Amino acid sequence: MSRSHKTLYASILVVLLLLFAAAQDRADGQATMQTDTPTYGVRGEAPVGTREFVIEGDAPLDVTVWYPALNADGTEESNAYPYLTNPDTSMGMEPTVTGRAISDAPYDLDAGPYPLVVLSHGFSLGRTGYAWLAEHLASYGFVVVAPQHYELVDETGSTFWRGSITRPQEIGVVLDYVEDQSSPDGVFASLIDTHRIAVIGHSYGGYTALAMAGARIDIDGMEALCTAAAESDDPNVWLCGMVTPYVADMAELAGFDAMPEGLWPSWGDDRVKAVVSMAGDAYFFNQPGLSEITIPVMALGGTADTGTPFEWGAQPTYEYVSSSTKARVAFEDAEHMIFGATCEALPFFTEIGFEDYCSDPVWDVNRAHDLANHFVTAFLLAELTQDSAAAAALAPDSVDFPGVTYDAQGF
Repeated sequence: MSRSHKTLYASILVVLLLLFAAAQDRADGQATMQTDTPTYGVRGEAPVGTREFVIEGDAPLDVTVWYPALNADGTEESNAYPYLTNPDTSMGMEPTVTGRAISDAPYDLDAGPYPLVVLSHGFSLGRTGYAWLAEHLASYGFVVVAPQHYELVDETGSTFWRGSITRPQEIGVVLDYVEDQSSPDGVFASLIDTHRIAVIGHSYGGYTALAMAGARIDIDGMEALCTAAAESDDPNVWLCGMVTPYVADMAELAGFDAMPEGLWPSWGDDRVKAVVSMAGDAYFFNQPGLSEITIPVMALGGTADTGTPFEWGAQPTYEYVSSSTKARVAFEDAEHMIFGATCEALPFFTEIGFEDYCSDPVWDVNRAHDLANHFVTAFLLAELTQDSAAAAALAPDSVDFPGVTYDAQGF
């Protein structure tokens, strides 16, 4: 192997181990939890199209869009999305994610305009790795827009903090672009209802969704959490070293003249009506910051997650938000990448020996995706379209799936 290839392999290792720096011993084999696909885990009736756009500016944003499409000639819904990590770790290969959408298909405007869902990917990962969820939502009548967050990565994790500032800014750019291009002469004319918007995301994307909902950074709370974690030998303490030493840098990048006292200013956007956080980094906010959220929230996570621990992510999100409508979905014994692409859809990880990052030690990831699709789709239908049947499916008495612990209020 050449030195350049060894360097690239090392880069891959750095990127992926940042997600699993405290990973526990893996269980042998996988416990199959497959049963019948839940109601909203079944793909919707709308054909799905996909297109690529570039939002021009000082820092151009590449975005992938999924939408309800016309398919009068019966074209097969099948494609391969390019997959790009940050930094590019493809080693000269051209990794792809298989999908079920028609590239550049015409919009189906007859049933529009449709609610908008902005999807924020995990730290340094590729937006197309979440095509499984984006396509599913589009088949139910949503337009999904996923930007690529171009984050810097080094072997110390010393630039991880930057996304806490830049990601909400980039989602704001996406919302402005969609609003502008939804004008009568725009590329999304008659396609998107800009009064019905949700933000969803995985890992750092979950942080991003919570920030767009109005959660405020709580540095004092984070430092107290980290101190307690260090004193108790909490294995999650590794996360603290990626954020707390860089608080002054965060404030400078945010443009503050001085370090804020107490909670930091909100980066929430009133255009956002609901959010979904999948294994989202809630420890930036803690109870004071999360309590600022009042819009509907769904939090999903794996209870054995060592990338964003359940106790630092999904659990406090549900407990601390002030929302009258909220839900928490716990995948028992699941790890962090249960919400990522499967190895079948993204064979690149298997080819380079990192199948742990497209699989799970306990769960059949396809089954987990069916369940996540069910919960997220029902939640967004209920909150953005007032679908009473979808809301009823989220009532606690309606949820009974092996391996899932569920809590909800307002359903």
